[in-house]
Amino acid sequence: MQTHKLHRLCLGDATDVLLRKLSINFAVFGFLLHLTFCFSYDMGYYESKNTNYLFDSYLDSLYTPFSIILAYEVYELIRVIPESFSNSIGKQFEVVTLLVVRDIFKNLSDVQPNADTVFDKDIYFIATEALAFVVLFSTALFFRFRLAATPVKFYDGEDLDNFVKQKRDLASFLVVIFIIVAGFSLYNWTTGVMDGDSELNREVFFLDFFTILIMSDILILLISYRHTTDFLNLARNTGFILSAVIVRVAISTSGYSGVTLFILAAILAASVLQISLTLGKEIKPIIDSQTSEE
Repeated sequence: MQTHKLHRLCLGDATDVLLRKLSINFAVFGFLLHLTFCFSYDMGYYESKNTNYLFDSYLDSLYTPFSIILAYEVYELIRVIPESFSNSIGKQFEVVTLLVVRDIFKNLSDVQPNADTVFDKDIYFIATEALAFVVLFSTALFFRFRLAATPVKFYDGEDLDNFVKQKRDLASFLVVIFIIVAGFSLYNWTTGVMDGDSELNREVFFLDFFTILIMSDILILLISYRHTTDFLNLARNTGFILSAVIVRVAISTSGYSGVTLFILAAILAASVLQISLTLGKEIKPIIDSQTSEE
């Protein structure tokens, strides 16, 4: 009962509505505030060698609202965990899609116009990131479409209820971890900025969070094995975890290698989902009939 109250308090609909409103308001306020600093820097009213890179382009102002929106989307990802493993992986790619978009905005703000150069290495890299965005965005939508059109259940009755309850408890615990990691990351980044040792990159918060998310995914996989030993379910979830691990490595990898890993993770996850849904509908009735005969 206590865990149910905790889940409702942390991840209930009322809390979600409140956080959505706060996120939108903070995003608008953060955008306008950041834009004001960029304008002050452009007019020569503000200058600091430790923070100039945060305000030397008006496009830098896009980083703040997208960071706030990403924080809310991470919360939404945690809310989805009790629903199904597939839904949480789909939401993961929605988060990663926004993460890549934020990186593209940051890299665009660093591009220096040059009349003598039509294309340079920065433009080629941004084009590659844009391709990764298309692949990730398509994967996120593919998960939504396929799971809405062809839901697949691997548990029934009491087993399903117990499994969902365990995932709700885990999600409630993850909210607490999310708040701690977010606060710790923000503190470390702010301290680094003041000392001139920090920069804008996707490793801030997301590297630690995806490490924790992978550990929770593995825990869910192990718990699920209490309720079913079906190979299809085990292989599917293992494939999803593999895609999450690749995403985590991509977050910590810069340049073309990181972009390539994002694309690889998306293709892997989409392929695993398609195979499990297509063949799962054919295989599960056969397995059920064999089990009933035994």
